[in-house]
Amino acid sequence: MSVLPAAHTLTIRQQVSEEEWNARVDLAACFRLIAKYGMSDLTYNHITVRVPGHHDQVLINPYGMLYDEMRASDMYKIDLEGKVILRPDVAYDQNPAGFVIHGAVHSARPDVACVIHTHTRAGMAVSAMKCGLLPLTQTAMRFYGRVSYHDYEGPAINVAERVRLINNLGSTDVMIMRNHGLMTAGRSIAEAFNNMYWLEMACKAQVDAMSARTELNLPDEEVARQTATLYTPGVRRTYGELEWPAMLRAIDREDRSYRD
Repeated sequence: MSVLPAAHTLTIRQQVSEEEWNARVDLAACFRLIAKYGMSDLTYNHITVRVPGHHDQVLINPYGMLYDEMRASDMYKIDLEGKVILRPDVAYDQNPAGFVIHGAVHSARPDVACVIHTHTRAGMAVSAMKCGLLPLTQTAMRFYGRVSYHDYEGPAINVAERVRLINNLGSTDVMIMRNHGLMTAGRSIAEAFNNMYWLEMACKAQVDAMSARTELNLPDEEVARQTATLYTPGVRRTYGELEWPAMLRAIDREDRSYRD
């Protein structure tokens, strides 16, 4: 009779299901893509994905690694309160702020598989504007009437903030955290990334337009509303599904180590 090796000698891939491993690969790819498109913040911030088949477990990055070095085997598996279920073989722990924000969303929104939070220059700039995100461009109008806002309460380490964050998020997939940054959610990693990429582009365009010091042209409210309707998943295909294989090809050409 063969004897299985001790759990600590097994690789991460040997300890998880095929579905979880595939989610880990996509999550690592998402980190690489956030870095590739200039949306990372040194070793800070998080991207999380719900473990397939386990509504109360998520994968989260270790606190201390750059986004462009993240691999599938580097992710922590934790419950929604931050308790470690499976620790990767890395020298870094996890950041409590990660499960305060991300755990809150995953707990309240069973429809959400992935949550992304960023501190980009454009995202922080728009988060500091009282006007919020304006429908200045077609890209921004995709989110018209579908952006939620959460007032700044300091670094996200207070578990009590979860209730207010969840209430403010409601059923939206896009949140501007005032004086802080951006957060997007999606029913898949591909959708959450697509939401963040285009939200970031909308913020960049707004900062550029407002810094040009010229009168801005805002479209009619009904036009903005109709445009948003045409961009609704269901009216239009789900965001990210078509683009994701192309995104993976882009980073595969540069470095396939995220798949390890």
